[in-house]
Amino acid sequence: MNARTLLTMALAAAVAAGPAVTTALAAGEMFVPLLVYRTGPYAPNGIPLANGFNDYFNLINDRDGGVNGVRIAFEECETQYDTKQGVECYERLKGRSPVLVNPFSTGITYQLIPKAPGDKIVVHSSGYGMTASADGRWFPWVFNFPMTYWSQASAFVKYVAQQEGGTDKLKGKKIVHVYHNSPYGKEANPTLETLARDLGFELTLLAVDHPGQEQKATWLQVRRLNPAWIYVSGWGVMNQVAVKEAAAIGFPMDHVVGNWWTGTEADVVPAGEGAKGYKSMTFHAPGHGFKVHQDIFKHVYDKGKGAAKREDVGEVLYNRSIINAMLDTEAMRLAMTRFGNKPLTGEQLRWGMENLNVTEKRLEELGMKGMLRPLRMTCENHEGNGTAAVQQWDGKKWTIISDWIEPMRDVVRPKLEAAAIEEAKKLGYAMRDCAKEK
Repeated sequence: MNARTLLTMALAAAVAAGPAVTTALAAGEMFVPLLVYRTGPYAPNGIPLANGFNDYFNLINDRDGGVNGVRIAFEECETQYDTKQGVECYERLKGRSPVLVNPFSTGITYQLIPKAPGDKIVVHSSGYGMTASADGRWFPWVFNFPMTYWSQASAFVKYVAQQEGGTDKLKGKKIVHVYHNSPYGKEANPTLETLARDLGFELTLLAVDHPGQEQKATWLQVRRLNPAWIYVSGWGVMNQVAVKEAAAIGFPMDHVVGNWWTGTEADVVPAGEGAKGYKSMTFHAPGHGFKVHQDIFKHVYDKGKGAAKREDVGEVLYNRSIINAMLDTEAMRLAMTRFGNKPLTGEQLRWGMENLNVTEKRLEELGMKGMLRPLRMTCENHEGNGTAAVQQWDGKKWTIISDWIEPMRDVVRPKLEAAAIEEAKKLGYAMRDCAKEK
């Protein structure tokens, strides 16, 4: 048997093996799958998210040589924001032994939560996903930091109360929640309903079906209701349609507030002048004026490795994904202080996520000072101590217009703990004792 025959047989075996070829990682690498949606109705939102992850991981690899010398390997898998496709991507890529996954879909997150303990893969649903899973006693593998949908909804109500002159002024006010008719869109409803009962405002819930291109009937209802405030939990094309429809009925745009997935450039630019004054919640600053962006330009874009157009660096969702990637890599860095500078297991990274403490000093070192607030995790609290802010569109750019707003933790946390018990029961989970965790 000659060398050529041996080579042909080896190649044939490799092709037949299929996924086994992709499971191999270079020595000293950790794998992070990227579940993205660059196509489909949610692509305007999915593209900047995917670009931010690519750029930040390339920054860590090219500037720093990886996390403490451990390079991050990553691979995109297209989900089109479809839950079934997202789970298929996860199942296909988990053969490469990922240490964590960022689903970037509440629907996909719900499906991955039951898999995490068996697969020993951390699920980081940053600012989305199942709110109940933020109770780390019941859900040790799931992390929602920097904030959950329930905390965000309470911060929205707190902001409205500030604008109205106090929580007592909310009594009798009408607030409408226009939401994506999906697990994501519905997530804030329990908190809004609780606060409506407690504070006396009149809440109306209006669902918009996927993908959200047709909303005229919804906004005719809004016009008839004539609420004082509107809260929007949308995604993809639904968002720009909602902004356009709000402007079309002449609603005061400074009284329309999106959640932080309903406040991006893609949501407002298509509405033109009509979007001026529109507001949204956020947990970080917009723009490319931070040192981290300078580093990305220098070490990634100037070397021809940028994933986005240079002018798109600093967009809201781009910033959100580099922050998400930063939190993931900081958890890796922390875990290595305990387990060594080597590729981590999912269990080791879980310890890093659970003990993460991103201080003001560390944010400055990372080039993100002023971009977001310091953040700390605990075993019991996988949401952390995050705060929200309100940003406003002036027709050209987003600007933070509020102070950092503490969520109503006294309202949210007891409800979250009760929900965690119910959700954990469905999955057959037992509560762990955090006092015994080190």
